[in-house]
Amino acid sequence: MSAGYCVKCKSKKEMKDEQEVTLKNGRKAVKGKCPDCGTSMFKILGKA
Repeated sequence: MSAGYCVKCKSKKEMKDEQEVTLKNGRKAVKGKCPDCGTSMFKILGKA
């Protein structure tokens, strides 16, 4: 599991229901939900 920032809770948390996606520019990202409030969370991964 990866941690992301929840803008609604204003804190870093572990994502649930996460899935890896590829952006238009070819970079990888992780999309998931906040375990407390259910808001969508997003984290862009490094180039490697």
